[in-house]
Amino acid sequence: MSTLTRRQILGWAASSALIHTPARAAVEPKLSALADGVYAFTGAEEMMEPANQGAICNVGLIVGTESAALIDSGGSYLEGVELLRAVREITDKPLRYLINTHMHPDHIFGNAAFKETGAQIVGHTNLPAALEARGAFYLQSFRRQLGEELMRGVEIIPPTVLVADRTELDLGDRKLDLRAWQPAHTDNDLTVMDRTSGTFFAGDLVFLGHLPTMDGSLLGWMRQLDELAAIAASGVVPGHGPSPSAWPDAIAPERRYFETLASDLRAAIKAGVPLAEAVTTAGQSERAKWKLFDEYNERNATTAYAELEWE
Repeated sequence: MSTLTRRQILGWAASSALIHTPARAAVEPKLSALADGVYAFTGAEEMMEPANQGAICNVGLIVGTESAALIDSGGSYLEGVELLRAVREITDKPLRYLINTHMHPDHIFGNAAFKETGAQIVGHTNLPAALEARGAFYLQSFRRQLGEELMRGVEIIPPTVLVADRTELDLGDRKLDLRAWQPAHTDNDLTVMDRTSGTFFAGDLVFLGHLPTMDGSLLGWMRQLDELAAIAASGVVPGHGPSPSAWPDAIAPERRYFETLASDLRAAIKAGVPLAEAVTTAGQSERAKWKLFDEYNERNATTAYAELEWE
């Protein structure tokens, strides 16, 4: 545990990045210890909105003998600032890496809060192109959703360290195994395994409680579930849901949902049911088993219908 005083912590963080912060966050993300040197914040299982300040995804921190790595930066600049405070209350070791597990705003909108740390941003090799394609849209749409005040300070910052397949990061007597996946939740999903504790940070390849959201490939995700399950881990930090969770049991609910969604859509396509009608009924037997089902299921079905139609 760091012996830095609160004044030192605030002074360290109150660089040019902090002067844009409108106020202290109402949501203060707490990094809870999962194992020696491993911490996680569990986000709200909600849509991004002003009340939760975008703090809806799970975030991880891993500390070695020489440096530390943060896994995702949260859904607003303000959350990023608070995460940085939380990190500095745990360790004064250099934050060498900020690992973005994929492109979605709830995972990357806090990146700018870490510019003054000198952390290298790490991501899937497809992440820069995805951010280039979506970044302006994300900024515009979330100004409407979250408001100008909460979006202040948010920047789309691409990674400078790219992972095309597998990469090892060394934090000092602590090595992390990073893996880039084929299109599934997105086309830029990245996972992190801490070898020392066996803690697996799955990003949004694993959802628990919160309905999985699909912005990549249903078939690709389903094909890779067995590969995910084969990873030897002591526990998983999903992108959304309780942290840590049992592994590989955590995959079972989303596997069931995907199989149900695919089966319903294949039947609809075979029967000639048009997309607009099929997406309103597909997967409905899963409705009571997930939070945010109504918000996301039709979107998932729309994406999956177009893919399954061409099987």
